[in-house]
Amino acid sequence: MKFISLCYISFIFLFFISMSLFYLFLNFLNYDYFYFIEWEVIQLGSLNVTMTLILDWMSLLFMSFVLLISSLVIFYSKDYMGEDSNINRFIILVLLFVGSMMLLIISPNLISILLGWDGLGLVSYCLVIYFQNVKSYNAGMLTALSNRLGDVAFLLAIAWMLNYGSWNYIYYLDLMKSDMEMLVIGSLIMLAAMTKSAQIPFSSWLPAAMAAPTPVSALVHSSTLVTAGVYLLIRFSNLFLSLSICKILLLISGLTMFMAGLGANYEFDLKKIIALSTLSQLGLMMSILSFGFMKLAYFHLLTHALFKALLFMCAGAIIHNMINNQDIRFMGSLTGLMPMTVMCMSVANLALCGMPFLAGFYSKDMILEMLYMNSFNLIMFLLFIISTGLTVMYSFRLVYYSLTGVMNIFSYHPMNDNSWVMLKSMSSLLIMAVIGGSKLMWLLFPAPYMICLPMSLKLLTLFICLVGGLMGYLISNVKLFFFNKSLNNYKISWFLGSMWFMPYLSTLGVVFYPLKLGSYLMKFLDQGWSEFFGGQNLYKNLIMNSSVIEKMQNNYLKAYLLMMFFWFMIFMLISTYIYYLNSLI
Repeated sequence: MKFISLCYISFIFLFFISMSLFYLFLNFLNYDYFYFIEWEVIQLGSLNVTMTLILDWMSLLFMSFVLLISSLVIFYSKDYMGEDSNINRFIILVLLFVGSMMLLIISPNLISILLGWDGLGLVSYCLVIYFQNVKSYNAGMLTALSNRLGDVAFLLAIAWMLNYGSWNYIYYLDLMKSDMEMLVIGSLIMLAAMTKSAQIPFSSWLPAAMAAPTPVSALVHSSTLVTAGVYLLIRFSNLFLSLSICKILLLISGLTMFMAGLGANYEFDLKKIIALSTLSQLGLMMSILSFGFMKLAYFHLLTHALFKALLFMCAGAIIHNMINNQDIRFMGSLTGLMPMTVMCMSVANLALCGMPFLAGFYSKDMILEMLYMNSFNLIMFLLFIISTGLTVMYSFRLVYYSLTGVMNIFSYHPMNDNSWVMLKSMSSLLIMAVIGGSKLMWLLFPAPYMICLPMSLKLLTLFICLVGGLMGYLISNVKLFFFNKSLNNYKISWFLGSMWFMPYLSTLGVVFYPLKLGSYLMKFLDQGWSEFFGGQNLYKNLIMNSSVIEKMQNNYLKAYLLMMFFWFMIFMLISTYIYYLNSLI
């Protein structure tokens, strides 16, 4: 009963703080407050070590959302992780994770951000390897090492900030715009954000992190770890708008969005499909941010957190009932067996697709319409349109495989919706996924945007969604053709389904070839010509000479006679030579 009480206490504590922060957000937004809180930690002579916190409507609302989702995830974990003997440790790790995210959100100082940034990296490693097996260890190592690259960039940015005399970057954003050093700091911050938010070429760790328990995935992929990079770029958005690297970020995020959408259509692991959809939405946030729409990116960040957490919770309930099986090919006809879970999952899926009047619609539709009004090239336009269609495509494919159709379970296992703890958590997020988008839109955009577009562009998003849904059904319905479409185009399917070979490049590409080079160097240098002409050759010569001397030192009469003969011959030669010299003189 002890660990159950920890779940309840954590849930009530986080939920209460979340509601309090939301009330504060309403006040701050209404009166346009902006607070800096400085706490002097220690004073050593003339050196003051101060901790600075920033409280504005943006940080308060984001903290409220993170704590709300965290409280529901912890409540959900009470049942999902109920049979785990170490659930106490699991809850403490989740609380540490949430605490690191809180520190990152309210810090205007690069040093304190680094504490939260590294805290997220360290605790995420502990959570990914929570189920202790080889797959989890490899995934945890890939996650940790990929994020370390961004941490190094962050440390270099901290070093460059020394030129301004303080690490409170928020004071210097306007000054940096007219400074040459902004390009270096901006590039380093962008690199750090790209690793944390898993943009190309650092995307491979995000699906690998699915080795963590499903409640962790619901928390990590909705509002904490992967959104930290986007949030940091939103804070630095005043600096980025004046930089040319925005174009690089736009290209990388557009390709990430496209690549993740393609990969999800070839994936059969339920959690990895949802993880790749997270990657696709992160690319969308980054791309709209690179256009300069900071508030819009923040809006989509919040709405995405709601339906993505719900999607992972529903996936966890299905996996829990399927005896820990995650392959969607073994699912099917879950509508009759788990009606409440399937309802929640369908709403989350429709919100992800941008179904009108659900949470995702308000942000995604506005993002696409604002993009249609901007001037950029055809390639980026096609990337956005195709990626939107691919989102609907893999969502309908997921519905076809797992929720409808024929039951494909290899052995009968009774499934039901009896887990009221899970259903309460999912129902709370279901309400938010339905009404959260409209409420947030009224709060963040009190003056409604009037986006005037031609009828063709207004209907383009809806048309792309309908085409994507139809394609998702057609590619999944294998009965349409008697041959397997993926196996007939195996090489293309392998390339598209493996995230453009990024997992292989991030693992084998980093580990295999250096090890192979090391073995060649060991054979050709350490055990090759340098060894032959070096230590080994000297050793052989010494052995040979010592054996000769050893034979000479043995008390053999023939050896002494032979030596006497040699000495006599040498003496005779020397005597003859001296006589010859004397005769010449």
